[in-house]
Formats: sequence, structure tokens, C-alpha cells
Amino acid sequence: MELTINGQTRQIDSEPDTPLLWVLRDEIGLTGVKYGCGVAQCGACTVLVDGVATRSCVTPVESVEGASVATIEAVEEDEVGRRVVAAWVAEQTPQCGYCQSGQVMAATALLKETPKPNDEEIAAAMTNLCRCGTYNAIAAAVRRAAAQG
Repeated sequence: MELTINGQTRQIDSEPDTPLLWVLRDEIGLTGVKYGCGVAQCGACTVLVDGVATRSCVTPVESVEGASVATIEAVEEDEVGRRVVAAWVAEQTPQCGYCQSGQVMAATALLKETPKPNDEEIAAAMTNLCRCGTYNAIAAAVRRAAAQG
């Protein structure tokens, strides 16, 4: 199977129903994508599939064949992703940091779809869980990234 991941074409040897998360982490070595819950609830595994925030733990690898997959490792190659990361740093958003790669990917997808989101749109889009409770800092970082766009 052939996938486009972070702009590169990759040959994948995994079974078609293997979750994309495990292909990214175990077969390709992109460990910025995190395993959290395994049931698409927490969002630690969020990647962009054709620009859409996608929970990779429940996404069969065969379903992304022909699509463009972006992970946290390449987020700063995109201008919006670069702004999101800069805002995350400026706001000192992470505490433990475990969920933050998924948070950054979700924020990037939001700002690509809605460049100037209001607080309700931010709350609706940023559904990833953060055990440290940095939700206020996450929202502030999204607002900062939007203001710089």
C-alpha cells in the first residue's frame, strides 16, 4: 500500500485494517503521534488527513490511501501550523505535554478551516482531552495564532 505522509510517498507493509496510529509510530517511526485511549475520545493521536483533524487510533490505514496525512513532525512546514506552534510557545501552553501534539494538530485544522474563530468555534473544535487542564491556555494560544494570521 502506498501512503503520502508529511509530503513523502511511503510504501506500507501493514494489514489494511491496522490503525493509522500504529503504522505511523511503529512502521514509520513518527512518535510525535501519541496513543491515549484507543477509542477516538482523547485526541492524543490526532493527525490531519487532507487537512481534516482525524483520530488515527481508529482510522484503518487502508482508508487514507490516496490522501495526504500530516503529523506533528511536519506541522511547521505549513504557515498556519508554524503560527500555531509559535502561539503555543508564547502562551506556554503545555504542562506535561502528552496531549499537545494532538492539540496543535486540531488547532491547525481549525484555523485552516476558520481563520478567525470565535470562542464558541474554538470550544467546538478543540475537543481533545488534556489531563493537566490547560484548556484556557489552549484557547488563548488558538486566539493568538488566529490574530497573527
